[in-house]
Amino acid sequence: MTRVIPLRITIRDCFVLILLLIFNTIHVTDMANNNMDLHSKESKLKEESGDKGVNFSGNDEYLKSCPFVDQEVPDCAALNYPCITCDRSIDCVYGSFCNYTCVVKPKIICNGSKTFNKTAMCRFCYQTEKWEHRCDQKANCNSLASPTKFYLTNCTVSDEIVCLGKRRFLKKIRCSWTAGTRWGTALILALTLGGFGADRFYLGHWQEGIGKLFSFGGLGVWTLVDALLIGIHHLGPADGSLYI
Repeated sequence: MTRVIPLRITIRDCFVLILLLIFNTIHVTDMANNNMDLHSKESKLKEESGDKGVNFSGNDEYLKSCPFVDQEVPDCAALNYPCITCDRSIDCVYGSFCNYTCVVKPKIICNGSKTFNKTAMCRFCYQTEKWEHRCDQKANCNSLASPTKFYLTNCTVSDEIVCLGKRRFLKKIRCSWTAGTRWGTALILALTLGGFGADRFYLGHWQEGIGKLFSFGGLGVWTLVDALLIGIHHLGPADGSLYI
């Protein structure tokens, strides 16, 4: 009969085993991190030594939007901001057309002279028309408030516009934004399911929607009033946005 020898494991053996597991885990993690660092360094080197062979520094960001190498070469006079810089004396007559002296920025490849004139209206960038610049829209104001609310935001002149001063400026614009609420959908809900408060729920007016639901649309009166208010755009979304 085979004799079974009992296996004895001491606390010391357990402690050594735990230490071995910890060291093995640390070793595997270090190897994985080293491999990741190696791959990231290789990819970074590939990007820096790509076919174009151009490294963009902080002052050369404009090259991402301008022709420099291995691209179709345009005429220098056809380039716009940020590929060129245009200067004009501020003593020009406002509203009149005058010549701006434009110079192509370094490292940009183009055909023709890199110094040329452009004819544009004498005005500062903040005096451009609203379709000639784009502004950052904010969604934290009430577009349906009376009187109309305005807020300050940053605006940037379009690249093809030539003007005096800074191309990015502050402007006070009307609070006008939308969250995707459709006027037609709200009106249909008011005319069909308005007695159950569906139009109010759709617009985000939850308390009024619950009131209409349990009062059967105010016995029909509230339903007709809301349909009229939505029809004339007096009742809008609860978040203060506009219909689309």
